[in-house]
Amino acid sequence: MASSAKFSERKREEAEMDMTPMLDVTFIMLIFFIVTASFVKESGVTIERPDADTGTKQQRAAILVGIDAGGGIHVNNDQIDIRAVGATIEKMLAENPQGTVVIQADKRAKSGDVIVVMNQIREAGAEGVAIATAVE
Repeated sequence: MASSAKFSERKREEAEMDMTPMLDVTFIMLIFFIVTASFVKESGVTIERPDADTGTKQQRAAILVGIDAGGGIHVNNDQIDIRAVGATIEKMLAENPQGTVVIQADKRAKSGDVIVVMNQIREAGAEGVAIATAVE
């Protein structure tokens, strides 16, 4: 009887599958995809961009500033006052010095608002400032 108990015990051990390596590989793949995925950033406002035939795609836009048709300014889904743009961008550039700033202005936005925002961004120390257009 003792030998049959050992046999059934050994049979149970052989029948079980160790899931730890598979879970480890799955977890590592999940981390890899999360780290390498490029997330689409939005400025927090729905805008209708103007068309431009000569526009070029920006590879990485770290800071997005949205200007809606009514003159509202949005940075990272937060609406801010037009006078606070410079301080907000300066703080964001301190966190990410290589960051470029892209202004996403609605085509019905006042050009004066766009210029004021652009000046404040440059005074905050941004090297690269671009205006988003509807170019594909």
